[in-house]
Amino acid sequence: MAVHSTAEGTHIATLEGRSMVEYTLAQSADETNQIDGNIYVGRIQNVLPGMELAFVDIGIPKNAVLYRGDVAYDAEDVDGAPTNQRRIEEMIRAGQTVICQVTKNAIGAKGARLTQEVSLPGRFAVLVPNSSTIGISKRLADGERRRLRKIIDDVKPAHHGVIIRTAAEGVSSEDLSRDVTSLVEKWAAIEAEVAKSNQPRLVYRDLDLAVRVLREELNDDYRAVLIDDQTLFDKVREYVTAVNPELADRIEFYDTAVEDLPLFERYFVHEQLHRALDRKVFLPSGGSLIIERTEALTVVDVNTGKNVGTNNLEETVFRNNLEAADEVARQLRLRDIGGIIVIDFIDMESKGNRDAVASALRQALSRDKTRTQVFDISELGLVEMTRKRVNEGLLESLSVVCTICDGRGFIVRTGL
Repeated sequence: MAVHSTAEGTHIATLEGRSMVEYTLAQSADETNQIDGNIYVGRIQNVLPGMELAFVDIGIPKNAVLYRGDVAYDAEDVDGAPTNQRRIEEMIRAGQTVICQVTKNAIGAKGARLTQEVSLPGRFAVLVPNSSTIGISKRLADGERRRLRKIIDDVKPAHHGVIIRTAAEGVSSEDLSRDVTSLVEKWAAIEAEVAKSNQPRLVYRDLDLAVRVLREELNDDYRAVLIDDQTLFDKVREYVTAVNPELADRIEFYDTAVEDLPLFERYFVHEQLHRALDRKVFLPSGGSLIIERTEALTVVDVNTGKNVGTNNLEETVFRNNLEAADEVARQLRLRDIGGIIVIDFIDMESKGNRDAVASALRQALSRDKTRTQVFDISELGLVEMTRKRVNEGLLESLSVVCTICDGRGFIVRTGL
């Protein structure tokens, strides 16, 4: 992981070998856009029963959105219908004060998304305040899940729920208990802050994105984390030393004063970043992808290009589509493309080949931590899939809309 600080924010590039697989920009001092994970005191502005949502003032210019499924309430306070049939206007009302957490940053014209199911993530566990929730990561092996299930009752605090994270694999009961205790203390401080006033405001700010990424990602698979800013390096090193001391030596300071090249030039990040912003992606055998983004969905067109094969058309197309499936998964992760995605693979006559390409796509997407759902290839050679939209995407975070063409890519002649 290469971390580069500039005046506009912190740039984080994750590389597998020499190939960049993720890129994140954390804008500095952003109180309105980079707010996911933050906890607020909010005031319900208005409830829209027809949309099953409410707009909430959390102290920033644009109201945030609270959907019905994210509302938490005391069942004893609501009369009538069963829990799953209660209407949002029965659960909350305008003017009500709520504690809420941002689960998704504002994207475009949409406000930030909120939940009242607040959670506090630590290194090994997630605390779910005022809940009876108990959970263990499904990514852990069955044997490890059984071990953790035996000790979870010992570490679970009274009145709060706990979810054990994947990072807890092999962790002792003492380390897990220490992590949960620190989260309980953090929640007590948040409750004390909330009690001071009912005014909409921020009461808890999540860690800096660079530290948060390491909290979520850092494990034995990472060879090193290189940081070219001394202040950020000290902060990250201190955090990792506290929560995962055996990996602290992998946090390294990249001193630009003594190195021949800047960090991102040394690891060819700039070059790969420019390619990641291009609409055309070349495949190793000569084929290509064309990636077009619209308001409704993203379309990926697969072409054979210079790939003419050696045997027959079906085999050439099949091999090209297999290459494309792997590259599409990498590009979706790298460009952080979310929402509905349609992939136009080249037509294949063999159902076995179509199934093999769909399987290859699912296998490649399994390395992506963002949740995806993929359907089989249709008779038209199209794959419909979704990828959870968490952030605004690489292109949007690094660009502004053209004032001449208004983002359409064409200069319209209006003086005819």
